Amino acid sequence: MKESDTFAWIRSQPPSHLVFNRTVELRDSWGKRIAHEKTKGESLGGGRVYGQSLQGLTINLISENLERALIFQQVVLGADIVYHDNDFAAVRGYGAQWMIHADHTYDNHPLNTTLAQLAHRGGAVELRLHGCDPDMAQAHAIAQKFTVLQGAADKPHGLREAYLLDSDGYLWVPDVPVKHQP
Repeated sequence: MKESDTFAWIRSQPPSHLVFNRTVELRDSWGKRIAHEKTKGESLGGGRVYGQSLQGLTINLISENLERALIFQQVVLGADIVYHDNDFAAVRGYGAQWMIHADHTYDNHPLNTTLAQLAHRGGAVELRLHGCDPDMAQAHAIAQKFTVLQGAADKPHGLREAYLLDSDGYLWVPDVPVKHQP
């Protein structure tokens, strides 16, 4: 299946299965509603409102191909795409939230020259997604032709995990607790 066909399939799924193009509410960490908008190119109460709602540590990934990044997030990792447009996506899953910006949004950003020099984006950073089934994520990664660096395996530290690269080179490590330790 070609990438464009895969994304068309994702967009055709009912909202109960996928979350593209639906009305969403964005709440801060205390549950206060900060935005209520329809997705598909409208802002989540404006970038200022969304930006000011963020607290603690957040992760912002920069992607050469936002549509392909969304396929990885939703199909491989099983995360919810809370909002997306051509520039930006807000993603939530497993008790965490993160964001993805398209490369072109960094045209006037200090990282712009650095991005052009990188072979891949992830470097030595592991993005661990606790509670995401590594076997299922691995199967979806293979089906969507993403790279599996290391297949799902039980580790001595009590987690079953897989090492998966997305299309921008970010290393994702979905993991769940090992059910039975020897």
